[in-house]
Amino acid sequence: MGPVPLTLLLSISALTVLGSAAVDNPTGDDDYTWPKRKVPLVQEKQTVHLGSSEFLAKPQTELHGICGIECQRGLPEPSLDDLEQLLSYETMYDNGTRTLTTITIQELNISDDWMRASGSRSRRKREVYGTDTRFTITDKQYSLKYPFSTSVKISTGCSGVLVSPKHVLTAAHCIHNGTDYLDGVQKLSVGVLKERSRQKGKGRKGKGRKGKGKRKNKEEEEDEEEEVINENIEIGEKQERKGKGKGRRNRSRRSTNSKQPSFRWTRVKQMQVPKGWFKGISENVVADYDYAILELKKAQKTKYMDLGVIPSVKNLPAGRIHFSGFDDDRPDKLVYRFCSISEESNDLLYQYCDAKPGTSGSGVYIRLKEPGKKKWKRKIIGVFSGHQWVDVNGMQQDYNIAVRITPPKYAQICLWVHGDSSQCLGT
Repeated sequence: MGPVPLTLLLSISALTVLGSAAVDNPTGDDDYTWPKRKVPLVQEKQTVHLGSSEFLAKPQTELHGICGIECQRGLPEPSLDDLEQLLSYETMYDNGTRTLTTITIQELNISDDWMRASGSRSRRKREVYGTDTRFTITDKQYSLKYPFSTSVKISTGCSGVLVSPKHVLTAAHCIHNGTDYLDGVQKLSVGVLKERSRQKGKGRKGKGRKGKGKRKNKEEEEDEEEEVINENIEIGEKQERKGKGKGRRNRSRRSTNSKQPSFRWTRVKQMQVPKGWFKGISENVVADYDYAILELKKAQKTKYMDLGVIPSVKNLPAGRIHFSGFDDDRPDKLVYRFCSISEESNDLLYQYCDAKPGTSGSGVYIRLKEPGKKKWKRKIIGVFSGHQWVDVNGMQQDYNIAVRITPPKYAQICLWVHGDSSQCLGT
């Protein structure tokens, strides 16, 4: 399938967007509201210095032998000691040195069932099959605007998402194979989409536009732009699937003629990986901790996306996930997709979103209303891990998997980003 003709969707009005939202939520109740919940407090206990990494590991495109959803249902709930071991973490610095930090968890409610797994049993061969439902964002008027602008490219070939001006959330396997850091991580860089330099003498488009109406503030303008852009893409997806291919070649040509943005590369200052990802710690839950934080040397001006925690994705009305990344079969092009969750466990989201290697590390997000407000907000609720093989009733089955952000993981990532998880005791 060719790139979505996003430029043709600009004529769809904001009224259509609001109408679409009303159809999704006809009752207008709070099922579409971000839940308020308290998260535990993660604090550093002890930090010890380790030897330098050899950086000899090779990337893995697929993981095998992962404990599947039936297997996970048979595992006991982790104790406080287990969680403190799994959430302890290693820090790699740009000079190659490493430290290991153990942590303590306070105010953790062990009985807090933050997720109840669903019972679906559907199995399908994944990655991409049949009709490819991915959408290439070729036009800079979309790729440089929120939420697509939060997506970044990792120099090891993965994707990531900005969660602060200086921090990128990505998959752990994009920098570490469970035993050692990947070759190339010692000079790790992150690419943020930017607009190509304008030619001299050309001013900003639309400058000096007439109009005496009340001027909206920047936040209101961003909110309206975000709604129009993202709802138009979803409407475009429906139109594309209903069509029979008429004019698709011409639409693709018009879309790809748009000037594409380039990357602004920034070196990584340090990175953190949870101990639960390391082999030998807990073979049954290694996939549950496939996430990492990269701290950049230079803060970015690009708008970032907040983290969120929800009890269940599948049980949400019209519950589906969204994520964008840089699939390696479409080099340097941002690719967007969304789909419904098929199954979920305490730590993993099993879904059938079309994806290719290179998308790993993308931030998986959903869109809900802020409590007590009519404003909609997107938050990252997981990290796309990729195509993995899991054990299901003694047989190997394949899925596209995302690691979900649980309250303890939320607190840990908050510690990495802010240096103090007490700043994030509530979502």
